[in-house]
Amino acid sequence: MASVNMRYARALADAVFDLKMDVAASVRDLNGVVAMSADSPDLRKVWENPSIAIEQKRAILDALVAQAGISRIVRNFIAVLIDHGRIRNLPLIARQFELELNSRMGFADAEITSVHELGPQAKHDIEQQIERVAGKKVRARYKTRDSLLGGAVIRIGSTVYDGSIQGQLAKIREQLSAN
Repeated sequence: MASVNMRYARALADAVFDLKMDVAASVRDLNGVVAMSADSPDLRKVWENPSIAIEQKRAILDALVAQAGISRIVRNFIAVLIDHGRIRNLPLIARQFELELNSRMGFADAEITSVHELGPQAKHDIEQQIERVAGKKVRARYKTRDSLLGGAVIRIGSTVYDGSIQGQLAKIREQLSAN
């Protein structure tokens, strides 16, 4: 299933780049449709119901697009998902689309979790270090978690760098139990 989602995400990314569209606007439009779908169980039911005619589903899509000012390319993409019965994969495809765009533009998404809110200089320093390690420009999201005690946990894709005190204590515990 992941390869199907990736194929759709790449196709949309190809269209966005080929047509020289505003990447941020495309992401915003697609995420807007994802949010509309997430906020409305009735909309999801209609779009996912195979007994409802595709024309009716597209009419609803067109009404939403007109109301929200969504680009034609994103509208057409959603219509393809509806036509091929893939609309339930929309949130996963949207996430994969963002990852594909980031990859093509040389960005890495990083999620940085610390015990308290970091100041601007600390954020800058961490992002610089991540850029050196990842070899890409970083788009960082920051979170806090009281249970860390100190330090930070950095997630880039599926890779986790645990520099927290809690993580260091766990490593020491493993070393002691192995000996």
